[in-house]
Amino acid sequence: MKNTTAITRERSAAIDNVSVELSKVGVSAVGISSALIGCWAVACLASGMISSGGPASLVSNFVSALIG
Repeated sequence: MKNTTAITRERSAAIDNVSVELSKVGVSAVGISSALIGCWAVACLASGMISSGGPASLVSNFVSALIG
């Protein structure tokens, strides 16, 4: 009878940890960039409201810009 040895491959815990950390970094980067975009949008809306003279003027100027 022939003797065979079983070779098993196990994934290293370090590789699993690296993939988890990379996922955390990716989620953090997306979250930070979306927060920055949101802050920029609020700043643009506030400056538009200030330059047009209030929320009603902003809406009327927006409608007139769309219509032409």
